[in-house]
Amino acid sequence: MASNKDDRGGCRYVLEKLASSRYAAAMLIGGFVLSASVIALHLGYGPPLQPLFSGFSLPGRRRKRPIRVYMDGCFDMMHYGHCNALRQARALGDELVVGVVSDEEITENKGPPVTPINERLIMVGAIKWVDEVIPDAPYAINEEFMYKLFNEYNIDYIIHGDDPCLLPDGTDAYALAKKAGRYKQIKRTEGVSSTDIVGRMLLCVRERSSGDHHAHSSLQRQFRHGHNPRFDDGRPPHGGTRVSHFLPTSRRIVQFSNGKGPGPDARIIYIDGAFDLFHAGHVEILRHARALGDFLLVGIHTDQTISSTRGAHRPIMNLHERSLSVLACRYVDEVIIGAPWEVSKDMITTFNISLVVHGTIAENMDYLMEKSNPYAVPLSMGILQTIKSPLDITTSTIIKRIVANHEAYQKRNEKKEQSERKYYENKTSVSED
Repeated sequence: MASNKDDRGGCRYVLEKLASSRYAAAMLIGGFVLSASVIALHLGYGPPLQPLFSGFSLPGRRRKRPIRVYMDGCFDMMHYGHCNALRQARALGDELVVGVVSDEEITENKGPPVTPINERLIMVGAIKWVDEVIPDAPYAINEEFMYKLFNEYNIDYIIHGDDPCLLPDGTDAYALAKKAGRYKQIKRTEGVSSTDIVGRMLLCVRERSSGDHHAHSSLQRQFRHGHNPRFDDGRPPHGGTRVSHFLPTSRRIVQFSNGKGPGPDARIIYIDGAFDLFHAGHVEILRHARALGDFLLVGIHTDQTISSTRGAHRPIMNLHERSLSVLACRYVDEVIIGAPWEVSKDMITTFNISLVVHGTIAENMDYLMEKSNPYAVPLSMGILQTIKSPLDITTSTIIKRIVANHEAYQKRNEKKEQSERKYYENKTSVSED
C-alpha cells in the first residue's frame, strides 16, 4: 500500500512539474507572440496601436486638462493693441475665452462706445488667438461672475494688462481675481489705444474744419511716423488726448504672422485695400474671400497711395498699424505690406494668384470709371471677381459716428486722459512673450 501511495505521489509530482512547464512555455510563447505583434504593428504590418491600448493608463495618473484663460474688454474700435493683448493672454494657457462688455456697461463706466456689440463680437471672434467668446460680459468682475468663470467655463486664470482698470468709484475692477490668486498680468502694447484713435479722428475733424490743408498734410505725416511732435512730452493740448508712440519691430510682425506659405497646388485668393480703422466690414469681406480658396493674400496700400486717393487726412492708422490688424485676422494667411495700387501681370505670376476679388462696398469705387483701372489686368485674364460685401460699413462710417457725437467722445477722452497720464508716469517694464 505504501508503494502505491509513493507511486501516486510520484505521479502527482510529475504532473505538477509538467503543468508548471507547460504554463511556463505558454507564457514564453505568449510573450514572444506579443513582442512580435508589437514590432509588426510598429513597422506598419497591422492595425494602428492606439485601438489596441485604448483606455489604458498608469495607476494614479489623470489626463491633463487644457489650461483655460479669460480676458475681457470693451474692444471698441478694435486695433492691433487689443490683438497683441489677446496674443499674450493666449500664450499663458491652452485656450483663450474672451468676454466682450455690453454697450450699456461701457456707456455707464466709460462713455458711449463707437462700435456696437454686434460689430465688436465679429471683431473679437475673428482674432486668430481667440477660442471662445462670451457676449455681454460685465465691466467689473463681481464674485458671482468670477465663480461662474471658474465653475462653468473652467477658467484657470483671469488676464489683464499692466494699465489700470478702475471703476467709477476708484476701485480696481480685478481686485477679486487678484485676491483669489487667479490673476495674471501682461504687458500693455505701446503706441495705440481706442482713446488715442478717437483723439486722432477728433484732431483730423478740427484740422479739416479749420480749412488749413497744410495742417492736414502735416498732421498726416506725423501719424504715419506713429507720433505727433506737439505731444512728444506726453502733455496733450487743452481738451485733447495723448497720441502715444508706435514702435514697430520685426519681432512683432513675426509674432503676428502665420509662418506658413501656400501649398504647391493651393488656390490663392488676392484682395487689397487700405484696411484703415480695421472694422467688422473688413472682417466679413475677408471671411467671404477666404472661403473662395485655400490661401488668402491681402495687399495693404501705402499711406501715400491712400492719401492721394482719399484725401490728405487719410489714413488714420499708418501702414504698419494697419498691417498688424489685418495679420491678426484668422481668415488672412499672408499680407503684402505696401501693395501696389495696380495689380500687374508680374505680381499675379510672382504670387501665383488664382483669383483677384473686390467687394461691393468700399471707400473708393471711382476706379470703375477711371481709364486706368487698377484691376484691368486680372479683368483681362478672367480672374477678377466681385463679391457682395456682407456689411455696409466703411472707415468713413466709423469717422461719421465720431463726428456725429464728438462732444460725448471729447468728454470721454478728457476723462480717460487722466488715467492715461498716470499710467505713463508710473509705467514699469513687464515681461512679454
